[in-house]
Amino acid sequence: MAKWVYKFHEGSAAMRNLLGGKGCNLAEMTNLGMPIPQGFTVTTEACTEYYNCGKQISQEIQDQIFEAITWLEGINGKKFGDTEDPLLVSVRSGARASMPGMMDTILNLGLNDVAVEGFAKKTGNPRFAYDSYRRFIQMYSDVVMEVPKSYFEKIIDEMKEAKGVHFDTELTADDLKDLADRFKAVYKDAMNGEEFPQDPKDQLMGAVKAVFRSWDNPRAIVYRRMNDIPGDWGTAVNVQTMVFGNKGETSGTGVAFTRNPSTGEKGIYGEYLINAQGEDVVAGVRTPQPISKLAEDLPECYEEFMNLAMKLENHFRDMQDMEFTIEEGKLYFLQTRNGKRTAPAAIQIACDLVDEGMITPEEAVCRIEAKSLDQLLHPTFVPEALKAGEVIGSALPASPGAAAGKVYFTADEAKDAGKGGRGERVILVRLETSPEDIEGMHAAQGILTVRGGMTSHAAVVARGMGTCCVSGCGEIKIDEEAKVFELGGYTFHEGDYISLDGSTGKIYKGDIATQEATVSGNFERIMEWADQFRTLRVRTNADTPADTANAVKLGAEGIGLCRTEHMFFDAERIPKIRKMILSDTVEQREEALNELIPFQKGDFKAMYKALEGRPMTVRYLDPPLHEFVPTDPEDIKALAEDMGMTVEAVKAKCDDLHEFNPMMGHRGCRLAVTYPEIARMQTRAVMEAAIEVKEECGYDIIPEIMIPLVGEKKELKFVKDIVVETAEKVKAEKNSDIQYHIGTMIEIPRAALTADKIAEEAEFFSFGTNDLTQMTFGFSRDDAGKFLDSYYKAKIYESDPFARLDQEGVGQLVKMAVEKGRAARADLKCGICGEHGGDPSSVEFCHKVGLNYVSCSPFRVPIARLAAAQAALNNK
Repeated sequence: MAKWVYKFHEGSAAMRNLLGGKGCNLAEMTNLGMPIPQGFTVTTEACTEYYNCGKQISQEIQDQIFEAITWLEGINGKKFGDTEDPLLVSVRSGARASMPGMMDTILNLGLNDVAVEGFAKKTGNPRFAYDSYRRFIQMYSDVVMEVPKSYFEKIIDEMKEAKGVHFDTELTADDLKDLADRFKAVYKDAMNGEEFPQDPKDQLMGAVKAVFRSWDNPRAIVYRRMNDIPGDWGTAVNVQTMVFGNKGETSGTGVAFTRNPSTGEKGIYGEYLINAQGEDVVAGVRTPQPISKLAEDLPECYEEFMNLAMKLENHFRDMQDMEFTIEEGKLYFLQTRNGKRTAPAAIQIACDLVDEGMITPEEAVCRIEAKSLDQLLHPTFVPEALKAGEVIGSALPASPGAAAGKVYFTADEAKDAGKGGRGERVILVRLETSPEDIEGMHAAQGILTVRGGMTSHAAVVARGMGTCCVSGCGEIKIDEEAKVFELGGYTFHEGDYISLDGSTGKIYKGDIATQEATVSGNFERIMEWADQFRTLRVRTNADTPADTANAVKLGAEGIGLCRTEHMFFDAERIPKIRKMILSDTVEQREEALNELIPFQKGDFKAMYKALEGRPMTVRYLDPPLHEFVPTDPEDIKALAEDMGMTVEAVKAKCDDLHEFNPMMGHRGCRLAVTYPEIARMQTRAVMEAAIEVKEECGYDIIPEIMIPLVGEKKELKFVKDIVVETAEKVKAEKNSDIQYHIGTMIEIPRAALTADKIAEEAEFFSFGTNDLTQMTFGFSRDDAGKFLDSYYKAKIYESDPFARLDQEGVGQLVKMAVEKGRAARADLKCGICGEHGGDPSSVEFCHKVGLNYVSCSPFRVPIARLAAAQAALNNK
């Protein structure tokens, strides 16, 4: 027979997966001799079994639960369901990963209409008894039967107003008895005439089911997706003897941390309430007192609490988040867990614990959530200002940070108003962005789009720039021509203020003050430790000298992806690329491209200098040509005049470039096959830049030339031959013996499947997992956001495959390509340059499959460095 239920003393910290975080910690605390209300844990496996059995709890599990209840009765000398002196219990969730506030709790379970009278007599405190009963009815109705909490709160508010009191604690025993009756009437009405359950056994099984169900409530599903928690883990249930903080002035309840969770400062940080139960502190019903005041109210309890809190921190060797209750002067700990903390606090605490000799640097590196480092590198809202902010909508948190500014609807207007223009703070609001918007995006503090997902153009470019971005807000009604949009019942015109939180996806009305993030000295210390432990190199995706310098400052060891197309959208360059596209002959195209060489070479030189000898992988022109052609009538007219063509002829040429599915159309290496002169121009620019910087600065530069969108060995060879011919010509002209490498981007499934053949021509592979994911799933990354929510709700997918690498499908293509590629070329260098390069779980996968490096946007470089170290330490 399987064991589904463990008494606290039967467990240990090693049983976290089975008992959940709360259960295994209660086991540890019991074994430490801490004052714990005794109880038992129903395992996570029982939760999985509940879902496997069609959301029913098997008889075997029920029998073990009631067997444990009998044991609990013996310990407490009370009977569960007794009408004179009932044993009451709390029922709480406890997943293996901490999910604060995501799942449900029921307190005071075991009371009914008869037992509450016996409870009042036994305790000699009718007010306390009926306060406990009305709380139980409200929590059970809300959590188990899904009767909205607001129904009950309305009745409480009405009663307080009628009695002329402010707080629940000022209501009398008769008031609370009346409340309990009215609550039961609300329950009966909501449940179509069904009475509130009176059998404690039914109450208990209903509560256990409710906790299992809460594993799949909407907020828990979202939290799991945000924190990479698998849906099949399930939650344990902890059934614990009730202790009461609502028994009067020598009772109370509180929550405390052994260190400040915001700053990491050492010292107890917490709050408590006299004459209250735990939910009161969390719910903010009354204003709690700082924990230090407990020294005045109940000095003996305070001293015992401080000693035990330190004992817990020393035992778990980490900052603890504890819940406690004092019942008539006796202290009980209800739970402890490693406390959630901000990134600055995590770094401070980790370094302090190393200095205190409590943990090693390796443990310190593993204690910090890699994703949380975003908080350190981007502006945030001033907390006090944010409290007054009104949320008008939310969408995808595409690029972290906070931004507030005036709304502008075109890239040109954003550029004129923002950085380099009038110096205004700008929020660029677009239906969707395109590469042409690059200057406006650069000028803006924040970007808001109606369409697009986490790897849409806006999201990718914004992350690269470190600019806040919220994408895919389908609730917006926008009229870009009229320069107006509607959201949340408000209408916003050009020049109106809005604020964006790119870390949460929330959109606020008005101008909310922001503050620059501060990076402490300990940040560098953690990064130095991380660099000692990791084996994966970390590069950046950068297209400008400024991005390059910023990434180097954040620890990048080179550039893994330089997207050359972003260099063409400057006002001085775009007419030249357009002339090339609209030219009829090779000679005309070469003439236009020759005008671009000095610009492209200048960019490469500046980036090589910023890299100071670090490597750079240059991806040749990738997007379809229609992205470069003008859409504005004035631009079309100017281009027609410049080329001696009619406006109609230019329009016709532009229309010809339109493709039904441009992301799978005439782009990448296909451009170089059709127009070899493009590859010649880019090769000349790369080689001349490298040779000149090597001569000028003495850096040992070996250019890495990457040919994108290859799916066939012969296709790669065709373009490679053009590159080699041009590169050798430049070397001869410059009398240089510089070395160079030619590789390809693996972003088409066929390339992964034939990687052994392709490796015969490629010296390195770089996995473009944005496109590889798009083509493997058959999803458009700009449109998937419209339907992925339905997939999450239906539990088809647990996470966005564009944000977190799909290891079962796309990951297997990566693994196969690495193995096949290295079988053909043993020294094949492999990296990843899709957005997954900055996602911690994806970085761990890259470590496991033996990649040489990951490449990500500049502001995610520290995240990748830390994640790579954690991957190395966790997979020794």
